[in-house]
Amino acid sequence: MKNKTNKKKQSWDDRIFTAICSILLFCFVFVVAYPIYFVLVASFTDPQYVNSGEILLYPKGFTLLGYEQVFANKQIWTGYANTIFYTVSGTALGTGITILAGYALSRKDLPGRKIIMKLIVFTMYFGGGMIPFYLVVKSLGMINSRTVMVLLGGVSAYNIIVVRSFMESSIPDELWDAATIDGCGDGGFFAKIVLPLSKAVIAVMVLFIAVGYWNSYFNAMIFLTDSDKYPLQLVLRNILLTASASSNTAALTDPEASMRLEQAVQVIKYGIIVVSTAPIICVYPFVQKYFVKGVMIGAVKG
Repeated sequence: MKNKTNKKKQSWDDRIFTAICSILLFCFVFVVAYPIYFVLVASFTDPQYVNSGEILLYPKGFTLLGYEQVFANKQIWTGYANTIFYTVSGTALGTGITILAGYALSRKDLPGRKIIMKLIVFTMYFGGGMIPFYLVVKSLGMINSRTVMVLLGGVSAYNIIVVRSFMESSIPDELWDAATIDGCGDGGFFAKIVLPLSKAVIAVMVLFIAVGYWNSYFNAMIFLTDSDKYPLQLVLRNILLTASASSNTAALTDPEASMRLEQAVQVIKYGIIVVSTAPIICVYPFVQKYFVKGVMIGAVKG
């Protein structure tokens, strides 16, 4: 005898609500996803079709001009190596400091806990400004060094607050009491109990910090003078500026050649976007399963 599953019938107002939510969700996904798809398609499309706005769903006049111009610059590989080094080193350092700081601030027996927390929150609203910041970095002797790219941007007050809130809600005091009874110290408790229970928020911090390092170019533009130390974002920026300058120079002698160069600049721009974002997008699926859990649990900040 076959088992019949009883399906609960939805009322007409529930069906309307579900339909409206589905339509709105589809529209939202389309608005977010289509620009990314358009950039990818435009990077393979002939420049004249890109500038005339004739592409919509698939590339026309397939070309690799944008990628050829980008990868023709030998510094692109140096930029990739530098960015990978800055991202890996800075993410490891920043994640370690953030997790340690968040754990310490989540402990109610930390002396001066409230004062330290207020000072951290204070930095979210007030800063010394660019000139004092530059003078501090200069006084430390870190101008034009790889160290400045690793140290800057690794720790933020927001991330520390998220980690602290996560640990306050996910690591009960009873675990600490049980661990101390068994003779476990602070270091052992953190390494054997806190870290295994904090995989979700660690994955979120790794993603947040890694994306910040990968996209960083402003600090490099200010503090680095040696092109061999430039990260990928700054190298790609220079490629785009060079192509734009060539187009402007050609406009003085050959307007037709200038128009062709101007069209090529648009394709190069889309190619640069793909080259710079594709690697970090590939990392996201590996941490996505932890992402929602870590953000939601650490979302309530007190």
